[in-house]
Amino acid sequence: MTIFQQRQQALQREMIQRGWSGFLVTNNVDIYYYCGSMQTGYLFIPAEGDALYLVRRSLVRAEEEASAAVEALGSLKTLGERLRARCAGGSAAAPMRIATELDVLPVQLYVRLQAALPRAAWEDGSLLVREQRMIKSPDEVTAIRAAARVVDAALEAVIPHIREGMAEFELMALIEHQLRLRGHQGLMRMRAYNSELITGMVAAGAAAAVPTYFDGPAGGTGLHPSSPQSSGRAPIRRGEPILVDIGCSIDGYLIDQTRTLVIGDLDPELQRAYDVAEQVLRATEARLQPGVIAEHLYLLALDQVQEAGLSAHFMGYGADQVKFLGHGIGLEIDELPVLAKGFKYPLAPGMVIAIEPKFTYPGRGVVGIEDTYLITENGYEKLTISRDGIRRV
Repeated sequence: MTIFQQRQQALQREMIQRGWSGFLVTNNVDIYYYCGSMQTGYLFIPAEGDALYLVRRSLVRAEEEASAAVEALGSLKTLGERLRARCAGGSAAAPMRIATELDVLPVQLYVRLQAALPRAAWEDGSLLVREQRMIKSPDEVTAIRAAARVVDAALEAVIPHIREGMAEFELMALIEHQLRLRGHQGLMRMRAYNSELITGMVAAGAAAAVPTYFDGPAGGTGLHPSSPQSSGRAPIRRGEPILVDIGCSIDGYLIDQTRTLVIGDLDPELQRAYDVAEQVLRATEARLQPGVIAEHLYLLALDQVQEAGLSAHFMGYGADQVKFLGHGIGLEIDELPVLAKGFKYPLAPGMVIAIEPKFTYPGRGVVGIEDTYLITENGYEKLTISRDGIRRV
């Protein structure tokens, strides 16, 4: 039995408890998670029995890759009959309760699916999928470890080439080049609606502190209002913090890491803020063990920052402060659990979490650090391997 079939069975056990007839998986990342292929179509997992992958394109690749029966999608007019035939009993009179990922399903497609299954009751199964994906398998962790090694090697290869006056986007291009040479897929996926992410947030000085729509403590000007985040055309100057918040995707799985660099010496106030960021990270690390509630880590970090007198700058500034300390990571950058108020998930072995205390100073820059951790039976394993501390270049 493949890992994908094991995931299907885990989902089926949950569906039976909820009284659902089946789960129609529509999101590419979720389709891959449950069957090992990412071709255009829908994966139907009945509460009992074998999964069916209905593919529009490419049927040939799906047949080679998927841990599920594969058929051509064909017309949506026949979808209801085909899904009902997969459900236990298959009676035309029996009502079907079909779950799907309503957090990402476009309304137009949802309406078409409702029309194709007019007698089905639809359930939101998105949280169930996201909660199942919180716990990583050994193979998933292996891929994340590989991504961490690539990020570290790319950063070390680029640091000797950083020079005063080079544009932010030049530095980003050097980093991306080194990442791609080492196997980075060049794609960083996010689940949140209208959220996009390139290789990361690489910016220096005042430009790094420019806020944007992206839900993070640093924005960056970007190259144009049509892509208003990360690296812009500003030259990197001596003495200003260079924030290198980058990711990498190996075999679909992501690592997330931040290091602060500077040409010369950093302003003492910013240096102190960076030191507090490391102190927050170390204090959070000390509490990383199974059973600790995700929310508590964020609240304790807030207390620590307040005691240091830096609350106004923590994780952004003013109206643009973000309300989290860290986030789950895997196939997507914004997975569960989130280290934020209201997230009551207890940490559990197999969770992979990026923790990123940062401080934002408008007109001056952003400083901080981010590492990614695996929760283990006895505590944690740090997956990122780049050395800590301000890197002077």
